Amino acid sequence: MRCITYAGENVITSDDVASTLVELTAALAKRGQAEAVHIPIVIEKTGRHDWAELVVGVGNDVLSVPYAWDGDEVDFTEQSAELRRHLDTVRPRRDAEVVVEGEHGDDTGGDPVDPFFDIDIRFDDGTAKA
Repeated sequence: MRCITYAGENVITSDDVASTLVELTAALAKRGQAEAVHIPIVIEKTGRHDWAELVVGVGNDVLSVPYAWDGDEVDFTEQSAELRRHLDTVRPRRDAEVVVEGEHGDDTGGDPVDPFFDIDIRFDDGTAKA
């Protein structure tokens, strides 16, 4: 479990939700944007599940720290996946083409252990990694 500190308040949520929230905050800030999101939380005193609404992105600090939780393990898998899908729409997608060249040019000769190969990655945005 993680404790999220936001605007001077603390909320408790799952590791997955906290991690995705921090990534989403950073991705939005990198784009100079902010958005309102809601995340599943656990009320510390009762263990009841609820929701927190917050604005994340540029100008909004989110801190996630480990939290010693004695209650039942929470399952926010579905909500975390929804938040992750939202993150995937914010982060730019980069498709890549991998070109492997061995000592025989583009054909490595079928040798799965070719110590003389070079991998070049060309992304759809025109950048490349050699």
